[in-house]
Amino acid sequence: MDSNIHGIHHVTAMTSSAEKIYRFFTDTLGLRLIKKTVNQDDIQTYHLFFADDLGSAGTDMTFFDFPGLPQGSKGTNSISRTSFRVKHDDSLVYWTDRFNEHQINHGEIKERFGKKYLEFEDFDKQQYQLISDEHNHGVAAGEPWKNANVPAEHALIGLGPVFVTVANFEHMQRVLVEVLNFKLVDAQGSFHLFEVGDGGNGASIIVEHREDLPDAQEGFGNVHHLALRVTDQEALRFWIDKINRLQFPNSGFVERFYFKSDYFRAAPHILFELATDGPGFLEDETYEAAGEKLSLPPFLEGKRKEIEAFVRPFDTSDANKSRSH
Repeated sequence: MDSNIHGIHHVTAMTSSAEKIYRFFTDTLGLRLIKKTVNQDDIQTYHLFFADDLGSAGTDMTFFDFPGLPQGSKGTNSISRTSFRVKHDDSLVYWTDRFNEHQINHGEIKERFGKKYLEFEDFDKQQYQLISDEHNHGVAAGEPWKNANVPAEHALIGLGPVFVTVANFEHMQRVLVEVLNFKLVDAQGSFHLFEVGDGGNGASIIVEHREDLPDAQEGFGNVHHLALRVTDQEALRFWIDKINRLQFPNSGFVERFYFKSDYFRAAPHILFELATDGPGFLEDETYEAAGEKLSLPPFLEGKRKEIEAFVRPFDTSDANKSRSH
């Protein structure tokens, strides 16, 4: 059995508008809406999955749009920033120009842990960065979306390091190293780089130690949870047993249909998930039509009429139409 954690699986965040985040991720960032479904625990809430061309594990960021949710506040004890990988340092220059063109708030190109990066934010002040793979080794990247309006050489090709900001660094270090088998590989100031498995941008968490900030407050514009990759259900059961032995609060085995999961509290206000690589988002849709209609797992299909009455209409019929460059 391969019980190892292999890197970042997905990041799930909260948005004020499913419609606006759909346009931002597909038309501006050039990622693919691979799945439009609902939050399986709150069927009034859309759950959108944006990924590479094939919806590969390790490439997708997902969003809930909880009705009536207030805006979140930034601070410590939170999953604070999500990274996306690009192939080359030159791509960051392309994206600087593109962000200027689209009037998106962004920083300057900088370097940390030997990698160039560019920070930016969306309309909800959700925090992101692009990170260059030019000097990267480790977990393989994904495939550029074929219908994107971003040239393939500059495409976003997977998730990079996810930032976790904490007041109690020692606790988070113990969770990552002693429980999840990450290794601390570098540190710069308050930032600490941890890698797991084959390492590299797709298998990294950067922990920022900040005791001077208030706790972040959950809401739109903030991250809900971070998911880590395990190979299959057998590996997931291994981790559930381990987490139970260590008495972390956790969900136990959860069948999500597109993958299988366990959720656990890694620290106060910080929710991690362990998720299997498969079976994937094309389990119930074709490659050609994915994301165009509301997709429901089999155990919710019988409630389709009820669900479609709850969630407001949201047109993604153009999900697979080419976005011209």
